[in-house]
Parts: sequence; C-alpha cells; structure tokens
Amino acid sequence: MAKARRGCAGNTVSADGRMAAQALIAELLDNPWGQVSPSVYETGRLVTLNPWLTGDAERIKFLLDTQRPDGGWGAPDDGYALVPTLSATEALLSARRRHQGHGAVVAELTQAAVRGLDLLSDVLSGDGPAIPDLPAVELIVPYLVALINRRLAVPDRPWRGGPLMPPAGMDEAKLAAVRGALARGRGTPRKLWHALEVAGDVARGLPQIRPELSGTIGASPAATAAWLGDRGPAQPGDAARWHLETVSALHGGPVPCGFPITVFERAWVVTWLGRSGVPVSAPPQLVLSLTAPLGPDGTPAAAGLPADADTTAGALYALSLLSAQHRPDPLWEYETATHFCTWPGEDGASTTTNAHVIEAFGHYLETMGPDRIGQDVARRYAAAVGKVAAWLRAQQRADGSWTDRWHASPYYATACCALALARFGGERSTAAVDRARRWVLATQRPDGSWGRWRGTAEETAYAVQILLNRGGGHGVGEGGDDRGAKPPDEASAGAAMRGRGRLLRSLSPVGEADADEPALWHDKDLYRPAAIVRAVVLGALHLTKTDRLITAG
Repeated sequence: MAKARRGCAGNTVSADGRMAAQALIAELLDNPWGQVSPSVYETGRLVTLNPWLTGDAERIKFLLDTQRPDGGWGAPDDGYALVPTLSATEALLSARRRHQGHGAVVAELTQAAVRGLDLLSDVLSGDGPAIPDLPAVELIVPYLVALINRRLAVPDRPWRGGPLMPPAGMDEAKLAAVRGALARGRGTPRKLWHALEVAGDVARGLPQIRPELSGTIGASPAATAAWLGDRGPAQPGDAARWHLETVSALHGGPVPCGFPITVFERAWVVTWLGRSGVPVSAPPQLVLSLTAPLGPDGTPAAAGLPADADTTAGALYALSLLSAQHRPDPLWEYETATHFCTWPGEDGASTTTNAHVIEAFGHYLETMGPDRIGQDVARRYAAAVGKVAAWLRAQQRADGSWTDRWHASPYYATACCALALARFGGERSTAAVDRARRWVLATQRPDGSWGRWRGTAEETAYAVQILLNRGGGHGVGEGGDDRGAKPPDEASAGAAMRGRGRLLRSLSPVGEADADEPALWHDKDLYRPAAIVRAVVLGALHLTKTDRLITAG
C-alpha cells in the first residue's frame, strides 16, 4: 500500500507541505482502488462465505487479534460494536465447525465466540444501545442474528444461553421481502447490491447481477463473496474470485468494507487540500478519473455502486478547484423541496451531503460567473445554495455542532457544514458558523486534541479547519491565496496551535503514531480512508503555519 511513499510524506510535512501533498497525490495513482482500513464485519463474512479463498487463516487470526477485552469488536460504543461483533462471532462459530478435530484451534475459536455471545446477549437484551444509521443495518442485524442462532442449534453448542433476539423494529420481515424479490428475479435498488450477502443462499450466482470489470459486486468484498458462495467459482479465472484474491492480498488477509473507493477518495483528497489552500498540482490522469465517470445522474464512489449526490458534489467541487469545471446540473436529480437527498428514496437525510452540494454549486458559480453561465442559470444555482444553507442552519444542534449519517464524529459533520456556510452561506450563516467555532473551543481536550471517544488526529484536523479556515478563496495550485478571508481571532489561533502537535505526531516517518487511529467513517462497519484523513491533516497543518496566524487586534 505504498508505505515507502507514505513515509516520505511524513518526513517532509513540517518543512515542506507541498512535497507532502504531492506525495499524497502520487499515492492516489499508485493505489487506484484506494486506501481503506480492514473491516471486522467484511472479514467475518469472507471467513463464513469463502473459506476456500486464499488468506482464510490470516482472516481468522485478524478476528481473534482484534477482539476487545470485553468480548466485542469495533468502536467502544456498543451501538457501533453490534454489527462487527455479530459478524465476527458468527464467523468464529463457522470456523469452529470447520476445524473440528483440531482441539487447540477449536478451543481458541470457542472461547472467543462465547465471549462475543456473552456481550451480544447483554447488548441485545432490554432497551439496548442506540444503533447508528449504518447502511443496510436493518437487514444486516437480523441476517446475522439468524445465522448465529442456526450455528447454536447443534448438539455440541458451545454456549448455554438462549437464542439471540434482534432489536425492536429489526425482525426478518424486510429481509424476507428482499430475498423474495431477488429469488423471483425482480429488480432491487442497486444500492442494495453493496449488501448482497444478506440475501443468503439466494445471492449465490444471482444471474441478474454481474461483476464489474474489476470483478467486484457492489464494491463490497462481502457482497462479492456471497455471489461466489462457499464452494468457489467453477472457472479458475473467474473475475470475482481474483478480485477477492487481490483485495485480500493488499490487506494481508483481512478485507475492507467499501472497496474500491476510487472517485470518492480522489474527490475528498483534492477538496480537503483545496479548501485549505495547500498548493499542489494534479496530473491529468487524476482529473480524467474524476470527469470520466460523470453521467446525467452524477458519479458513483466507484464502479459497482449507484451514483449519489455526495460523491457527485465532491467530484464537481474537486474539478472546480482544479480549474476543470463541470456544470453541477447532475445534482438536480437529487433535489427535494427543502434539501438534496444522497440518492432518490433515501430514508433520512445527510447534512454533509448538503454541505458538499453548497460547495459544488457555490464554487462553480463563483469561478464561472453569471456572464458566462447565463443569468437565469446563475439565479437557479444561487437559489439552491440559499435553500440548502437555510436547511443546514435548521439542522444545527443547540450546542453549535452538527451530526451526520456518514461519519461517527460530530467534528467531521461540523467541519463540512461550517466551512460550506462560511464560504458560500452568506451573512445569514455567520451566527451559525460562530456557534460552531464556540463549540469547538469548548470541547478541546487538555492535551490539545479533539475527539468523540478520545483525541484523534483526524478529529483534531476537523476542529482546526473550523477554527482557522475562514472562507478565503482557495484552489489547488493557487498557493494558499487568502484574499477575502478574515483572520482568526486570538482564541481560535491559540487553540489551533495547541492542537498542532497532535497533527504532527500523526505524520511520523513510519506512521506509528496513527497506526491505531480509530475508524470513524460509516459503511456497513466503521472504516478509515487513510488518504482522505491524511489530506485533512495536511490541510489543517497548512492552516496553522505561523505566518498565516495573524490574529485580529
């Protein structure tokens, strides 16, 4: 995964931010599928679904090694722990059955599975924790609960507790409806392909679903594994099989959640560097990789996924920052009466998707101007920005923060919303942005960092962005032009400088300091997109350069 290049970036960031950023851009091209942390959930699914696949022993070891002392897996919040703990526990029960006759191995697998079951019994009993709004969670939880109960309905059952019960509102009715529709050959929303594994045996070789050119099904190792099945492909050269072999090899056995994430990763790296004024140049092939997937309904995060407003807005804003503007008209496919949905038919709404929509329309309008795009078009774009800005202001929490369905940390959501409103939201958004900054100042940790569960470099970078990124005109390659930006106040500048040390430690030459940084991004499991996080950190460090912190008064 381009470790050497990553180390080079870490060595040079304090002396030459441009070199660090250019190294990061080169990494994007070196790793065309993206850089994503391994997922307990997806790895567990491969252990059960594809035991024949190379790396099975490494995947089992990964599950055993990542189990928490309390028996769970994943984030310390039990709501976030539910899905990975269900997947890992079921996978270990499956592996236990396959290893009968190997006493020591069975004993280790049994012990870990029983610890997982004990925790699950507690988590699923009573009221239980709030379950985060993760993709397909209402299908994944009953799917895994049913599998575990089936594993326990055997004579040599290792655990003496009763059957697990899914949380209220998560029975198998919706899951059965999805499976029935697939079995009858009826169409299902393409976004559900990302979680095809919930279809169970119905998923194996499903004829209405075919692999992408890369071999993936739904940009998900688990979905691809379910399509292949536990007996493996009939043809040795099967593309889906070799997709999984490749993904497994890239991560040493375990696999990530969403993979590939090509467009998504490249768009966010460019936008975070561009928002911060980090001077870099993007090679033509990177620009082409953002323009080529754009269609009438925008762009998906990667092949195998449907187009969505979030990735589309991010790609359009990135292209505008790269002076390769494309009209943001594909976003009209996602407009509602009050805001923009991530995809048509979305349950709920995303604050960060709407923040990115503001940036896509706002920056295009700002750089192209009414004279070039036409007065009527300009008015329509401006009206969209105003409508979404008003909606975002209404979503702000009383303490000044925002939350979102695509990230576990309020610092991410608040950074996206505050920066979009500061730059394009007009005077009506000033008070909301000021409240966000006061919230950030009030929640800094004693060591100078910020974070939901503990201080992290990623969340510290978001906080610094909120404090210092004052809405000046930046584009990638513009060299950090601050014209039009207001200088930060003394409190914001001081707090940001106290957080700078945490940012620098995350960019150590061999990456030791951020090796255990938590996964905070929402997919079926929490994940960490390393290149995107690195771009946020580099941008925040660029903003903390001493010659930029000229305080007011």
